[in-house]
Amino acid sequence: MGVAACPAQASSDTTPATAGHAATQRAMDADVKGGIPGITAQARDTKGVWKSTSGVGNLSTGAPRGTNDRFRVGSITKTFVATVLLQMESEGKLDLDDTVDRHLRGLVRGNGNDGRKITVRQLLNHTSGLFDYLADEDYLDTYIRGQGYLDHRYDTLPPKKHIKVALSHAPLFEPGAQLSYSNTNYILAGLITEKAGGRTYEAEVRDRIIEPLGLKATSNPGNSIHIPRPSSRSYSKLFASAPERIDDVTEMNGSQGWADGDIISTTGDLNRFYSALLRGELLPPQQLKAMKTTLSMPEHPDMSYGLGLTQFRTSCGTTLWGHGGGMVGSTSLAVTTEDGRHQLAFNRNGDWNTGSLREILEAEFCPAPPSAG
Repeated sequence: MGVAACPAQASSDTTPATAGHAATQRAMDADVKGGIPGITAQARDTKGVWKSTSGVGNLSTGAPRGTNDRFRVGSITKTFVATVLLQMESEGKLDLDDTVDRHLRGLVRGNGNDGRKITVRQLLNHTSGLFDYLADEDYLDTYIRGQGYLDHRYDTLPPKKHIKVALSHAPLFEPGAQLSYSNTNYILAGLITEKAGGRTYEAEVRDRIIEPLGLKATSNPGNSIHIPRPSSRSYSKLFASAPERIDDVTEMNGSQGWADGDIISTTGDLNRFYSALLRGELLPPQQLKAMKTTLSMPEHPDMSYGLGLTQFRTSCGTTLWGHGGGMVGSTSLAVTTEDGRHQLAFNRNGDWNTGSLREILEAEFCPAPPSAG
């Protein structure tokens, strides 16, 4: 399905904090002018709450994005999973230095992969060496790209399907030798959550995080294909051979993400989650310290990675904590200052031109001073 871009529309639901977010709005508008259908954002700081949008939520009707839109958060899910496992560690249900094999006996074997040599900590900080199943070309062609996505978007994929894809490849390096981001790690983390807790990963996230924090718009989709309303449509450029073609990819089976990226939420709920996390409302000091113990990311000199948590360093010297997330048709970012007093979360209902994520973040936390005159 081809669709033409609609003119940008902006709407705001603001407090007196509006003036402090003008640069953020300009960056959002620029992203829409550059071709992203629409953006919804919320910032919270000592002056209040700022909610705003730019562009459209539906390319066919021209309806604008909503400030309370729900969306697929992608890898932001990883922070939720890591938080659950760290809570379990504080309760004595597991140890970060347990091997994967202790909880999932015999699952990680073959092609040089060995769960007896990989720890839970190495899963959470991406130092396991396990191949990322989302880098497998056959998987990409079947479930992520082009006609494959359109043909298989409604398929239910059990977690062990993803593990099988990953284990068809040799490990990238010996466990602990370096950092390489792999979605496979968090599929295994979700399975360990279930083994240690005796319940589903979804139940653990709900009872430990969603309900205690009152995240009323946050959910795990299971194998549902829908995003709860209010929500906008999601769009992707699936075909490299047709770079101007844009497809509506809103509907997809939630199981295709699972513990590495399935959660659906809103900007407001994400801001509440990260503020609570960094303020120590979800983890004891020892576990929060472990989560914030980071390793450098060679491809991103201004970022480092802890346990399901990314540290960002802005151009003006501000340190932020949070995570980015991408799914087919959706890209998001949620960050907070270390004291939990200033948050920003936003979602783009398109999955291309992702460099603008950083530009929007910089606009919020390092706005240029107004020009004289």
